[in-house]
Amino acid sequence: MPVARRVDAGDVPGLVLVAASVRDEGRARKATAGLRTPPRFVALSALADVADVIVECLPAQHFLEVARPAIVRGRTLMPLSVGALIDHMQLVDLARESGARIVVPTGALLGLDAVRATAEGKIASVIIVTRKPPAGLAGAPLLIKRGLSVEGLTEPLQVFAGSAREAIAGFPANVNVAVALSLAGIGPDRTKVEVWADPRVTRNTHTVSVRSDSSDLTMTVENIPDTDNPRTGRITALSVLAALRRLTSPLVVGS
Repeated sequence: MPVARRVDAGDVPGLVLVAASVRDEGRARKATAGLRTPPRFVALSALADVADVIVECLPAQHFLEVARPAIVRGRTLMPLSVGALIDHMQLVDLARESGARIVVPTGALLGLDAVRATAEGKIASVIIVTRKPPAGLAGAPLLIKRGLSVEGLTEPLQVFAGSAREAIAGFPANVNVAVALSLAGIGPDRTKVEVWADPRVTRNTHTVSVRSDSSDLTMTVENIPDTDNPRTGRITALSVLAALRRLTSPLVVGS
C-alpha cells in the first residue's frame, strides 16, 4: 500500500496506478477507498493486459503467474521476490526476445551500483552476513525442517551458512537481498551468505564484503523492520518508489 498511495498521489511523474491483484478483494477495497483513483482488481495473469509496469510482491509459488505474462507482453517487471527469479532465469532470455525489462530494486540493501561496477572487472569473493531479531526469522522453512527454534534466545545463533541459492530456498521471505546482491555480482552459487538470529539487534542488519581487482567494499545497512511484516524493512517500499522514479526521470544518478 505505501507504493500504491504514493503513485496514486502523483509522486512518481509519468506513472499512474491502474490495477492490482489481491487475495481478499473486500479487504483491498477498504484499503484503497481513500485513493484518488482506486485501481481495478484483476487476476495475476491479467495485470500485463492493463499495465506497462508491474511490481511483483508475491509468495514465491505464485511468481510465474504474474512474471511470465508480463515478459511475454513486453512489459517492465519489477520483482521483489527476486529469489524466485533465479529458479526461472529463462525469463531473461524470453525478455530479450519480447523487449521486456526485468528491473530488480535495490530493496533493503545498499551499494548494488558499486557491486555492478566491480563485476565489470574481476570479483574474487562476495559475502553477506544477515542479522535479524529472532521474530523476523521465525517460521522459515529451513528452521522448521531442522526443528530449530529461535524463541527465547539470549545470544546470537548462526542458523545458516552457504550459498545465496541455498539461502533463498531455506529463507524465502528473509534473504531476497542476498539474491539481488548475487545477480549484481558473481551469481547465486558463488555468493556466500550467513544468517544469524540475534536477540541483541532491533533492526534487520546486512553487512556485505566484496573483494575484487578494482576495489574492496565493506558495507553495512541497518533497516527498521516493517511494523506489519518484521521479515522485511520499511526501506523496501521506498526502494520500489526510487526504482519506479528512475524509469521516467530525466536525471539518473548512479550506474
